[in-house]
Amino acid sequence: MPGTGKPTLAVVGATGAVGSVLLRTLSHHADVWGEIRLLASPRTAGRRLTVRGEECEVLALSEAHEEHLAGVDLALFLVPEAVAARWAPIAAAKGAVVVDTSAAFRGDSDVPLVVPEINAHAARVRPRGIVASPGCATLTLVVAAGALHAEYGLDELVVTVQQAASGAGRAGTGALREQLALVTGSELGNHPGDVRRAVGDHTGPFPGPLALNVLPWSGAPAADGWSSEELAVREEIRKILDLPRLRVTATCVRVPVVTGHSASVHARFERPVTVGRAHEILATSPGVVLYDDPAAGDYPTPADVVGTDPTWVGRVRRSPDDERALEFFACADNLRKGAALNAVQIAEHIAAELSGPSGTSDR
Repeated sequence: MPGTGKPTLAVVGATGAVGSVLLRTLSHHADVWGEIRLLASPRTAGRRLTVRGEECEVLALSEAHEEHLAGVDLALFLVPEAVAARWAPIAAAKGAVVVDTSAAFRGDSDVPLVVPEINAHAARVRPRGIVASPGCATLTLVVAAGALHAEYGLDELVVTVQQAASGAGRAGTGALREQLALVTGSELGNHPGDVRRAVGDHTGPFPGPLALNVLPWSGAPAADGWSSEELAVREEIRKILDLPRLRVTATCVRVPVVTGHSASVHARFERPVTVGRAHEILATSPGVVLYDDPAAGDYPTPADVVGTDPTWVGRVRRSPDDERALEFFACADNLRKGAALNAVQIAEHIAAELSGPSGTSDR
């Protein structure tokens, strides 16, 4: 932290979809950083991006340019899993604390999985110098579920996550926009295969057409018909809440929304719940906005929450046959809280620790 006494930050993957959101987020948050270095693949290195009102050149991350990680106190990784698995340990070995947004380390027992509104303390113990941020599907609902768990004790979660196209990166949003252009003005949907024929092979990263459609699949095939995304939601929620035996059932559905994930949630608790008390908890919980008056048309939708930081919650109601269960609907911007914002929040907690009187931790 030469000169300023503030940590040096590296943003690895600065030119991607999440990277652009993260740079805007840094500009709107307190100035806790000294030098900020932008890194990306050699293919996009050399670009100039604006951070906190200053133009910075993007540096290459490659075997020939490992020195770009030297002297970094904290490195935010916004890159695919394989890239993070290769480079995050190198950054940590050079002395940086790594905050990784990919799935590379989320399941590792010696890597904390952190949502600051719930378990910020976990980021202080990092034997490998790495802290993981959960996936955007998990982050859509876990802040609200965690707030209710603190009061009532979670017993079971059954969730359906409706995932936006941007969850698949720039390729996902590009494919959806292209498909929408192909079907605009067409009278489709009255016969089998209409939309599929109109879209043709322009499916992008999706297993089928997304325009005028929903796809009940996200991720890679896993055991017993589950997808990797669905199993990840289960394991990530268990780890964040420190409930290794919590019953979690997730279904992930890709929907024709550009940005903004949603989740329909059935939450069962250890004790009886009331809607009134649940409203109080959610309305006063950090990172949550309660927006729940259906009679007035007030409930969150992706179109309403895109570009905002919190998790929005509405449609809160008690299950008709179970006094211990609640139903609710949650929405969040998957590029903000679902990725960039959560990573920045983790980084800011660690920066405060690094800049503190001792500047020490368990790595």
